[in-house]
Amino acid sequence: MKQYYVYILASKKNGTLYIGVTNDLVRRSYEHREGLIEGFTKKYNIKTLVYYEVFIDIHEAIHREKALEKWYRSWKIKLINEKNPQWEDLYYSILG
Repeated sequence: MKQYYVYILASKKNGTLYIGVTNDLVRRSYEHREGLIEGFTKKYNIKTLVYYEVFIDIHEAIHREKALEKWYRSWKIKLINEKNPQWEDLYYSILG
C-alpha cells in the first residue's frame, strides 16, 4: 500500500518553517538536506525534519498540507512541540 507524507522542515528550533507533501519522505528529506531542490528551503537553509504525518490517500495528504499552510505560525509551532518538543531531526529515525 502506498503511503504519503505531510512534513514540516525547520531551519532551527522556532526558526523558518516549510510544509510539503511527498510519497517518499526519506528521499525528499535527503533532497532538502543536501540542497538539491532549488527554491525556498535552499534559500533559507531549511533542512531539519521536525514533524510528519502519514496518509494512505494522496487527496487527504494534499488537503492536510494546504490546511497546515493556512495555519497561524503559533499553531504550527504548537503542533511540532506536542510531537517533538526538542525539535530533534527526525530524518535519522525514518531511515529504517
